[in-house]
Amino acid sequence: MALPSTYADRNCSLARALEIVGERWTLLIVRDAFFGVSRFGDFATQLGIPRAVLTNRLKFLVQEDVLSHVDGEYRLTAKGLRLWPVLRAMMTWGDAHYSPGGAKRTFRHEADNGVLDPQNRCDVCGGVVPIAQTTVEPGPGYTVFDTDLDPVSALITQPRRLLEPLT
Repeated sequence: MALPSTYADRNCSLARALEIVGERWTLLIVRDAFFGVSRFGDFATQLGIPRAVLTNRLKFLVQEDVLSHVDGEYRLTAKGLRLWPVLRAMMTWGDAHYSPGGAKRTFRHEADNGVLDPQNRCDVCGGVVPIAQTTVEPGPGYTVFDTDLDPVSALITQPRRLLEPLT
């Protein structure tokens, strides 16, 4: 029996949110958009996702105003940017329970290089840091499994500002 594509409980905001971001691959697409991936081919390369699935997910995210699609590039909309705390919470949970070596990614305040806690509070200045002033780099639990990285993966593993398009 096939799983239904929608949740029966329409009176639950969590169920409605899962209808938008709960499909396999969707949150990884959104994560990579935060990491600067913006082109279809780069998403496909980075994620190893079947192209037909990627096409459907991107189309749906644009339809739901999570991403915009302009001049061949996908960008997070204001609605999409509001998913950052959700992604951070899930990454923190994953690091705590499935990364014995520590966090897979370290997030820093670009202005003072302070490490950000899961709520984006800087350990140097104490401020809550906006996404546009946040950098990401491999954390202590990050492991390179393939030393011959594709160009997209190689760029994503370098310290970089969130939302900055890959070049």
